[in-house]
Amino acid sequence: MTPIAFYKCLSEDTRLKCLLLITLKGELCVCDLISALQLSQPKVSRHLAELRKCGILSDQRRGKWVFYKINHALPRWALEVLTLTTKDNHIYLNDCLHNLDTAKLTDNCC
Repeated sequence: MTPIAFYKCLSEDTRLKCLLLITLKGELCVCDLISALQLSQPKVSRHLAELRKCGILSDQRRGKWVFYKINHALPRWALEVLTLTTKDNHIYLNDCLHNLDTAKLTDNCC
């Protein structure tokens, strides 16, 4: 993973939010990200597929849902960037985290 490839993958708002939410929560299902981002399933899935293609995310199918987590083979420097960005940007994620928490209380999608 080169720095240019890594940062290109993070250059879109939806992809960045997905990555930061997954970094914060450890693992999220597509339905969790749909709720958090308030976007359609096809749009979220398309961005997750890009992140998987970049090598940043890994996925695991469980029934009809796919769960995503940070790829364990990601270089240490990239993991540190994601961790630090997540830690220092809660305001950027506040709405998404609120949506995710609300959905978890009311909806059992996966």
